[in-house]
Amino acid sequence: MPTASPTMRISVDAVAHESLHWTPRAPEMYSRAEVERQTGSYEATITARLAEWRPRISAEDAADIEDATRRLVAFDDHAQRRLGMGSPVLGPMAAILLRTESASSSQIEQLTTSAKQLALAEIDEGGKSNALTVIGNVRAMEAALALSADITEDAILQMHAALLRHQVGSEQDAGQYRQEQVWIGVGDAGPRLAEFVAPHQQRIPAAMADLIRFVQRQDLSILVQVAVAHAQFETIHPFVDGNGRTGRALAQSILRNKGLVGSTAVPISAGLLLDTGSYFAALTSFREGDAGPIIRAFAAASRIAATTGTQLVDDLVAELDGSRSRMQGLRADAAAWRLLPALVGQPAVNTQYLVDTLGFGEMAALRALGALADRGVLVETTGRGRNRVWQHRGILRVLDGYATKIRRMTPVR
Repeated sequence: MPTASPTMRISVDAVAHESLHWTPRAPEMYSRAEVERQTGSYEATITARLAEWRPRISAEDAADIEDATRRLVAFDDHAQRRLGMGSPVLGPMAAILLRTESASSSQIEQLTTSAKQLALAEIDEGGKSNALTVIGNVRAMEAALALSADITEDAILQMHAALLRHQVGSEQDAGQYRQEQVWIGVGDAGPRLAEFVAPHQQRIPAAMADLIRFVQRQDLSILVQVAVAHAQFETIHPFVDGNGRTGRALAQSILRNKGLVGSTAVPISAGLLLDTGSYFAALTSFREGDAGPIIRAFAAASRIAATTGTQLVDDLVAELDGSRSRMQGLRADAAAWRLLPALVGQPAVNTQYLVDTLGFGEMAALRALGALADRGVLVETTGRGRNRVWQHRGILRVLDGYATKIRRMTPVR
C-alpha cells in the first residue's frame, strides 16, 4: 500500500448548523440599514460529538506526530539535565517558560508586552494595561498546570476565572459560561454576516461534557488529543471572552495530565504565533471535517517550542552562571544566594515581593538586594528612596531577545 500524502485528510465529523432568529439589541445604537441587515434568521454552529472519534492517520502524519512528541520529551529532559531535578532553579525556570508561553498565547490575540513590563506588573509596578491582561493569562496557565491531575469542566472554569479575574470590564464573566450568542467577524449588531457563529449558549454544557470525555481518553496520541481538544474547545467557544487563551491553557493542562512533560511549561504558542493565519485556517478546516491541519500545526509548533525553548533554557542558565561568578566571596549562607534562582522567574523585584513571596524578613531582603546590586547582578531602576525596584537586566534581555526571535521568524503577509 503506498504511503499516504502528508496532506491527506484526517476526517472528523464536521459541524452542523441550526437556523435561529436574531433581533439586534439596542437598535438605536446602529443605522437603520445595519438593523435591517442584522434582523432575521442566522446559522449557529452545532458541534459534532467527539468523545468516540476514531482517527485514521496516515503513516507520514503518524511519523510527524511521533517526531514532534519525541522532541518535546527531549526538551523536558534537557531542562532537567541542565538544572537538576533537585535544583531550586527548576521551579523558577518552569515559571519563566510558563510566562513565555502566556505572553506568546496573548500575542496571538494581538496582546503584546515586554518582559520588563510583565515582570513589573507581577509586583504591582508599571501598570501597563496589556501587561496586566497578559498576567491574567499567566494565572490561567498556572491554574491549568495546577489542575492538570484531573481535567474537568470545573477545572476549565477555574482556568478561565484566573484569566479574567483581573481584566478590567470582564470580571463578571470570569469562570462563567456565556449566556449570550457570540460570533467572530463583521457585524456588531448581530451575527448574520459573521465568519463564524458559535453554538447557541444552551448547547454549551452538553458540548463541554463531550469534550471532557474525549480529553479523558487514554487510547490516543497525546499531540493528536491536544490539538483536536483545543480545536473543539475553540469551536464551542464557551465564554464571552478569553476563549483562545483558555484553550491554549487547556493544551498545557493536557500535556501535563498525560505525562508528556513534567518539569516545564512548553512554549507551544510561540510556534503557533509564527503563522497565525494558518492557525486560524486550521481551526476552520477542523470545523469543516478535516483535523489534519490543526494536528500538523500543533506538531510543527511543538518542534519549534522544543528548539527555541531549549535555547532559552541555555541562555537563562548562562545568565545565572554569570551572576554566580560575580557573587563569589559572599558567605554560603547569605540570603542573596537564595534570591538568585528566583530572579529567573521574576527578574524585577522589590522588598515586598521578597517578604511576601520568598519569606524573607525585611532586613534580610534589603541585605540580599544590596549585595546583588553591589556586585552588578541587580540594578536599582527607580532612583527613589522608597518603593524601590531592582532588575536583572541580563535575564530581561534574554527574554526580550527570545520574543524578538519569534517575531522575526513570523512570515510577512
